[in-house]
Amino acid sequence: MINKRLVMIPGPTPVVRSIQDQMGRETVAFGDPGFVKDFKGVIEDLKTLLGTTGEVFVIAGSGTLMMEMAIANSLKSGDNLLIVSNGFFGDRFNTFVLSKGINVDVISAEWGKVVPASEIEAKLKEKTYQAITVTHVDTSTAAVAPIEEIGEMMKKFPETLYIVDGVAATAGEKEHVDAMNIDILFTGSQKAFGVAPGLGMLWASEKAMARRASLGPIPEYYADFDRWLPIMKDPGKYFATPAVNMIWALQESIRIIKEEGLENRYARHIKNAKAMRSALEAMGFSILADEANRAVTLSCVLYPEGLDDLKFRTVLAEEGAQVAGGLAAYAGKMFRMGHMGNIDDHDLVSATAAIERTLYRMGNDVLGKGVEALQRGLL
Repeated sequence: MINKRLVMIPGPTPVVRSIQDQMGRETVAFGDPGFVKDFKGVIEDLKTLLGTTGEVFVIAGSGTLMMEMAIANSLKSGDNLLIVSNGFFGDRFNTFVLSKGINVDVISAEWGKVVPASEIEAKLKEKTYQAITVTHVDTSTAAVAPIEEIGEMMKKFPETLYIVDGVAATAGEKEHVDAMNIDILFTGSQKAFGVAPGLGMLWASEKAMARRASLGPIPEYYADFDRWLPIMKDPGKYFATPAVNMIWALQESIRIIKEEGLENRYARHIKNAKAMRSALEAMGFSILADEANRAVTLSCVLYPEGLDDLKFRTVLAEEGAQVAGGLAAYAGKMFRMGHMGNIDDHDLVSATAAIERTLYRMGNDVLGKGVEALQRGLL
């Protein structure tokens, strides 16, 4: 008998049955009155959930599209952009600006560390930047940026937009758009919202919308705020076909979040992350990110000496759990494990037991050590 495979990568994350059921509903026309009402409710709920008086865009696409959308509606040729990078996905912002004639400066942290707000402030004092980008949680390092502290500091630079990549954070790490002075926040459905891949979500402050208005026509078509805003105001209108069943799935995800309570959800992610890391360390692994900067949505886990990456992940998959490999210089030296979204205690225990069985098969008998540490943390 083949084990069911737990998807414990940094995304997509496991999709619970009630969300799956929404994806399996009979599709209706995008102009169906019931669907239009549901779509409008999703948009309003997302505004309330993350706390903004600005706009929310929910669009068929990926987090990568949202990253492009954030840049396209904020900057024009000749503008200055400061990229604050804590890893691979922070650096990726560079790829969206090379062809747009935007002047770019990058502040980078050593992998596993983050750029402090004081260093960002010092850079912002050197010249006027039209925007900065910060990745809240970089999945290459599982380091979490101090976005609230950065947001407070950004009040000293009112001419600069504060763009936050929340792909691996939103609905898992604490985020409050207006209260944290964030101008653009974006994420994807497949991470801490616990929905299958397919939807991008972006929150834009009043300041961000004013910036878009000041740019005039932009070369982007699908990513243009101005083309989508009428649909977000009235989902019965048409620009491009919405992902009907995915909207329903997101609606169910939001219902689950509201039922749990957002602050309770944040607390659960903190508890689960600490328990999971205790389990991993009890089994002989170590964590890449500094203890002060560890994300609650995933962990980047360094192998002990002599443990082969490919063999470990292959055997682990046979034992019923799937994790992701390390990136860049850490490829082969670590694995990346997600513990976000609607993952519950049973998932965590099962995944930990699968790791124990894998290590046992590879000649390292730690049976019981990880599960005990995990359950003590959970309890």
